[in-house]
Amino acid sequence: MMKRYLWICMVMLTALRARAQVSMTVQLPPVGVMQKSQLWNMLLVSASSAPANVKIVLRLSDAQTNQPLLTGISRTIILYKGAKQVKMEDASPVQYEYLSAAVDRNVNGLLATGNYQACYSIVASGHSGALLAEDCIPFTVEPVSPPLLNAPANGSLLESVLPQFTWLPPAPLNIFNDLNYDLVLVELRSGQSAAEAIQQNIPVFRAMHNKNIFVNYPASAVALDTAKTYAWTITANNGPRYAAQTEVWTFRIKGMQNKQAANANAYMQLKKELGAAVANSSGPLYFSYSNDANDKTVQYEIIALQEGSSAIQHGKLSLTVGDNLLELGLKGSRLEDEKTYLFRLLNSRHEYWQMKFIYTRQHKQ
Repeated sequence: MMKRYLWICMVMLTALRARAQVSMTVQLPPVGVMQKSQLWNMLLVSASSAPANVKIVLRLSDAQTNQPLLTGISRTIILYKGAKQVKMEDASPVQYEYLSAAVDRNVNGLLATGNYQACYSIVASGHSGALLAEDCIPFTVEPVSPPLLNAPANGSLLESVLPQFTWLPPAPLNIFNDLNYDLVLVELRSGQSAAEAIQQNIPVFRAMHNKNIFVNYPASAVALDTAKTYAWTITANNGPRYAAQTEVWTFRIKGMQNKQAANANAYMQLKKELGAAVANSSGPLYFSYSNDANDKTVQYEIIALQEGSSAIQHGKLSLTVGDNLLELGLKGSRLEDEKTYLFRLLNSRHEYWQMKFIYTRQHKQ
């Protein structure tokens, strides 16, 4: 009996000594797109002078629901005294057990968007299976690019009382296994920013779990008021889980309201880099520009995108210091109906500030 007791004590002491002599540092990016193979990136350090045969046991779970997603056991890895950088090649072949259909079974597949927890155990290879080290690491998978709003353009004045909302999907698409979108439309009240309105105001209209990248405002919904400004945004989800959100844009519906007030909300901000937004214009072009260069005048030009880079209208604009709300008359005889044009100005810093717009000719009744 005493011999058996001593033998058990020796085994326990050996296991504790081995555990103290092996440590690991898991090397996972805390946020971003991740391949399943990256789960095996870690640094193992052995303080023992004798070689140690070990296996790595991985348990991946959903950090929000604690639902287990997969387990994996590496092949036997030999540790010598010092540090060993471990990657997928060192752990392969890995014995996986998939506990959720949402996990890509491709070895180099991408993990779907969401919050995860990866727990690791380093165990001695062989019959003892002694636990040598363990650690749990939380991380988040999210898209490189969120969805981008497309239309109605930010700050635009719409002719239709039933607008169509369109946007561009997030990227990369293959990290989503159930991509869907929520659209929220609210009224923008006096003194509020667009983001504050989305967070604080009761929605005028909501469209949930859309699979398409467009939503048509239904005739059965609350009629949009021509005297009000509206803010809208899109949230991308992977199944029921939040993935990413767009910016918040605003628009108005054209009506009999005061022309100056309507135009004040139709000014489109010039930007250095062109985005997906396209303005519509059937008369003067309304735009805003922040004159940080303190220029008194700047050169501008309008280019027909379908016909190369030649300017069909150009000239000078007078500016004041700070933010400028500008109105530019369009020479309708030179612009063609339903064609897309590029407006840009060049400041003293040799920077182009620009916007795209579609010209719509006003037809006589």
